[in-house]
Amino acid sequence: MKKIFLKWYPVILAFLCLLYSVGLGLYGMTEEAQYSAHWPGTILLFAIAIRQRRTT
Repeated sequence: MKKIFLKWYPVILAFLCLLYSVGLGLYGMTEEAQYSAHWPGTILLFAIAIRQRRTT
């Protein structure tokens, strides 16, 4: 279970951020939703960059 979590945590975190952004949009806070909408992509891009830099 731990091995699966360590592999997929960026995707899970990005999905939670996406839900947060959608929730803000549904509550009418559009500026905050637009700001937080960039978080999932950034998280996934950093995860890709970090995994490419690993030597193991």
